[in-house]
Parts: sequence; C-alpha cells; structure tokens
Amino acid sequence: MAAAAAATAAPGALGTLQAGRARLVAACCARLGPGWRLSGSWTVSRVGPATWARGWTPAAGGAAWRRGYSSEVKKEDELRVRYLEEENRGIVVLGINRAYAKNSLSTNLIKMLSKAVDALKSDKKVRTIIVRSEVPGIFCAGADLKERVKMSSSEVGPFVSKIRAVINEIANLPVPTIAAIDGLALGGGLELALACDIRVAASSAKMGLVETKLAIIPGGGGTQRLPRAIGMSLAKELIFSARVLDGQEAKAVGLISHVLEQNQEGDAAYRKALDLAREFLPQGPVAMRVAKLAINQGMEVDLVTGLAIEEACYAQTIPTKDRLEGLLAFKEKRTPRYKGE
Repeated sequence: MAAAAAATAAPGALGTLQAGRARLVAACCARLGPGWRLSGSWTVSRVGPATWARGWTPAAGGAAWRRGYSSEVKKEDELRVRYLEEENRGIVVLGINRAYAKNSLSTNLIKMLSKAVDALKSDKKVRTIIVRSEVPGIFCAGADLKERVKMSSSEVGPFVSKIRAVINEIANLPVPTIAAIDGLALGGGLELALACDIRVAASSAKMGLVETKLAIIPGGGGTQRLPRAIGMSLAKELIFSARVLDGQEAKAVGLISHVLEQNQEGDAAYRKALDLAREFLPQGPVAMRVAKLAINQGMEVDLVTGLAIEEACYAQTIPTKDRLEGLLAFKEKRTPRYKGE
C-alpha cells in the first residue's frame, strides 16, 4: 500500500508510470485471490493409468493397443474431460473427438470447451491440463467451415469472438497446459495449441495459420501469439504465405518444444505430454500457479515492472503451508507432501 501511495504521489510522467506499474502489480495479485473452488456442475470421467485414454481397447494378443472410432459421435461426446487417477492424479485431459469434422471448432464444441475451462480454472485439485485429439491424424483443423458457410456476415464476427474468448480462457488457465499435437493443426487448431504453455508434436504432424488462403486473417489470437512464440519476422512470413510446417520444421523455428517420431498407436505427442505432466506433479501447486502468472504478466511489460510482478507473486508463496512443508521435507530428507495451501 505504501508503494502504491508513493507511486501515486510521484510527480509528472514518472509518477504516472509508477502508478500504472503499481496498479498492474495489484491486478496481478488480485488474480491470485480466493475462488479456487471445485465446481460441481461439470461431469467428467476419472480413469486410472491403465485406461487413461478411453476409447482404447486391448488388441488381440493382449499387450498392444488399438483405437476404435465411429464416423459420428453425439454432441455431448465431442469433448471428453478426464481426470486421471493414481500416479497421474492431478492431470486432466481435454480430448477433442469430432472425427467426422476433423475436430473443427463448431459452435457446440466451443460451448463445451468454455464450460470445461470454466470448471477447471477454479478446481484446486487440477495440477496440469493436456489438450489432445482422440481422432487419429488430426489435432484440430480450425473453424468448422461447413457451419461457417451457413452464417450470415453479421453472425461470423460474434462466432469468431467466441472462439477467441475460449482460446483466451485456455491461455489464462492458472495451471500448466500442454498441447499434444499428433496430427493436423491448422488455423484455429494451431491457435488453440498456441494458447497452451507447452507444445509437443509428432514429426508427422502438420501445422500452420492458413487463413490468408481464405482471404481472412487468424482470428483466435494467432497474429499475436505466433510472433511472441517465434519472432515477428518469421511469424509474418508464415502467415503471409499460409505455409504449413511438419513437426521437425516447427521444432526448428521454436513453435514446439519437443518433436517425436510417431508410434503405431498414433499418440507419440500425447505420451510425451503425459511424461511432462508427471514431471510437474510433485511441485508446489501454489508455486506453479504464481510462477505461470509471473511469467505471463511479466512478458507483456518492461523489465522493471516485470520484476515488481515477480516480487508480488513471490510474496504470495511466503505464508503458505506448502512452503513450510517444503522446508521441513528438505530438513527431514523426504518427499514433500504438498496440499496447495
């Protein structure tokens, strides 16, 4: 409070800048306030490690796996939300399942994604979220153009705004998010992946912002998040050309963090995402949340303001029970038992 008062009282442009920084830091802290409560309005499945991908069934002979898909699914099954169990407890998987439409973003799917994200963002039991496809060879082909062509000009804008809003909600989730790209990710599909903290892909995956081919531009945050991920000049080149990259090319330009050779099951990226999520699980939940917030907010401001944001976020960890548990566990040479408190 004293710092905020001093900033407000400071004269001239410097005072205005300091006041702005103080307000930004205060807003940053406000986002860490109460409200991490579990929403009971979202029905999900909970699965153990042997069945972490529903829709997988043992193949003849036992050890191998195969997938079974129908050409169409019920609308309520177009997004499957799974809370993993046992050693994977704390990992939630959002599985897109619109095989007949190449996982394209329809009005219904956007509505389901929004509902799922709204439940997850206040659930303190969630430690990491993986966004994946349950359709072989496809991550997400972008907006549902068959649905789009039926819209009037006045309807297109609001529809794209809903897509942008949901993708922003995913970007603002308070826990680490990983996009597992095991297939095609074009347009809005890549924008969905760009909203995640980490992206992993199979070498056979294809990804690109191809909207200029349709005489439009990326509308789900692509013009903003792609330059932040790979740099302005290269992002412009890819958007202007509507170029599609494979997994190796995407890794070379920094679009993804890891590239894997695809396996027989077609889920190499998902398995890597699951390995990464397991690495995150033992860490302090509050620390993970405020670390993400500090990084995200700090990258949008100057260094001095960013350091102030870091200081404010660090302060949020000092009074937690988890911090004391971490020190005690270190002293007793044991694994800490964090509760997110």
